[in-house]
Amino acid sequence: MADLVGAVLTGGSSRRMGRDKALIEIEGVAMVDRVAAALAAAGCSNVVAVGPRQLAGNLAHVDDLHPGEGPLGGVLTAMGSMRSLGSWLCVVACDLPWLDVDSIDALYQAAVSSVALGQNAAEVDVVVARTDRIEPLCALWNPRCRDSVQQVFDSGQRSLLEVFKVLNVIEVPVRPLALRNVNTPEDLPTS
Repeated sequence: MADLVGAVLTGGSSRRMGRDKALIEIEGVAMVDRVAAALAAAGCSNVVAVGPRQLAGNLAHVDDLHPGEGPLGGVLTAMGSMRSLGSWLCVVACDLPWLDVDSIDALYQAAVSSVALGQNAAEVDVVVARTDRIEPLCALWNPRCRDSVQQVFDSGQRSLLEVFKVLNVIEVPVRPLALRNVNTPEDLPTS
C-alpha cells in the first residue's frame, strides 16, 4: 500500500518493565522489530522507529523531536517526517508484539472506505484500534490533522485521548491479542 507508512514509538520510559521494552525479545525477535514486521507485512511502504537511536532495532531511525513529552510528541515527530500528505500514518507502540496484519488491514480498510465510514474518507483524522477499550497507540493518522494535533500539544496537553476529542475519530474492533501490551516482566511470555 503506497499510501500507508508506519512508525513504531520506542521512546517510552519503561518504568514498570525496569528496562527498555523496545529491545526485549519475544520468540527471539526484539519487540520493535516484531511490530515493524507486522507493519511491513500489512503493506506499509516505509517503517521508521521514533525515539532514541539505540532502541530502533533494525529500523530506520527518527529522533523524537519532543523526548520525554509522551507518545503525542512521537506522533507529531512521525507526522513531521512524512514525505507525502496523501499517505496514512500507522503509529504503533513498540510494546504490542502480537500486532497482526489483519488488525492493521482492518484499520486501513476503514480509513480508505468512505462507504464503510458513511462519510468522505478525507474528513477522517484518526482510525483507532479497539477491543474492550480503544488503544490510542495503534492508530492510523491522517497527516492533514497535524496542525490540530500541534495546537493541542502546544496548549500543554499530552494525552492522545484528549487529542481525539478535537479530531474526527473512527474506532475499529480488532482481536484482543493483537493489542496485548507488554508493560511489566509479568506480561512477558514464559518459555
